[in-house]
Amino acid sequence: MGVKGFKELIVYQKAHKLAVKIFEITKSFPKEETYSLTDQIRRSSRSVSACIAESWAKRIYIRAFVNKLTDSLAEEYETEDWLDYSFDCNYITKEIHEEFQKEYEEVRKMLIKMIEKPEQWCK
Repeated sequence: MGVKGFKELIVYQKAHKLAVKIFEITKSFPKEETYSLTDQIRRSSRSVSACIAESWAKRIYIRAFVNKLTDSLAEEYETEDWLDYSFDCNYITKEIHEEFQKEYEEVRKMLIKMIEKPEQWCK
């Protein structure tokens, strides 16, 4: 395995960086979205990496590890949906939307691989 902590996981690093990018881009969203779309997309994007961190602490139990990774995957899908709303409401450009979709697809694929082969990550 070779990974000492969750911060060394590429999937965590990518998810964390994406959440920061979403935070920055949502600063330009309309004020009327502050307590709806803006909060929702920030929350779900941050939860992707947060659930990865939590899963790392639970890796002594395969089922608990997979459960938290599944939560992370669910948050990833939710973030994609909020990105679709952001694009459909013209808050982000097509290029930005496509970039986020591509990057979240990478995160999703990594999470699915970890879920399918948890024994590679668990103690």
